[in-house]
Amino acid sequence: MVALAPEAEIGWFDLHEKAPALAAVQAAKALRWLNSSYAGVDWMPLGEMAQRGITVTNGSGLTTGQVAEFAVMTMLTVAKDYRAVVRAQDRHEWLSVAPGTRDLGGSRALILGHGAIGKAIERALLGFGVDVVAVSSRRPRNWRSEIGLFDWVVLAVPGTPDTRGMIGAAEIAGMKPEAVLVNFARADCVDQVALTEALAGRHIAAAVLDLTDPEPLPPQDPLWALDNAHITMHLSGIPTPASQRRAAERFLRNCDLFRDGQPLEAQVDLTRGY
Repeated sequence: MVALAPEAEIGWFDLHEKAPALAAVQAAKALRWLNSSYAGVDWMPLGEMAQRGITVTNGSGLTTGQVAEFAVMTMLTVAKDYRAVVRAQDRHEWLSVAPGTRDLGGSRALILGHGAIGKAIERALLGFGVDVVAVSSRRPRNWRSEIGLFDWVVLAVPGTPDTRGMIGAAEIAGMKPEAVLVNFARADCVDQVALTEALAGRHIAAAVLDLTDPEPLPPQDPLWALDNAHITMHLSGIPTPASQRRAAERFLRNCDLFRDGQPLEAQVDLTRGY
């Protein structure tokens, strides 16, 4: 890929290991459009690309449904303590009382990030009768002063300097003891040390973490041993056959638009970073 990059005006350099992809970007001196099926582009040198006049498109919306389904599944798992049900089945034990008695219906959720994924999570939660307050990254409100009013704090923000560390010790301390933090955004949005301490001390009820720092999470990390930490191993956005088909179809549509000099689908604002 890197050897062929100098010939490319259009590049689709997606790799799980980012170093070769970044090397290809550096080598592609004639590059005019860089496509990625990743929604997050915080690993790219966006400032340099802006200076070079490169158009960037990302995978925004390609995995929206599957991530939203994963998020709501984990919230139900926490509410109903479904892990305890599975473990009872493994022991061939018939439970007479439901281990989890929380209901989604009637609870309150704060969704931070109201892009495609945040909106999809909101739609699903509204169907369960959840009272949802959604905060857009582009139209922020003073959610910190209200964080103690919610049963669920759901992160679906893009990875930018503004969202880095947005949930720190102070925000966690402001959550009520029954609250659950649900992170399907970026690992660095949350102070993981402060969160681990809060979970260990039962200062909040639980956390669902699709993202951790680092990944994979080392076996000795204390999060693994906490029964109120639900680690889902960044599985929600793993490409499926359907999302891969959507990525290819969008790329082909964008090829036609690029040829005709038209704006592209899922074009990244290189200043905002998403």
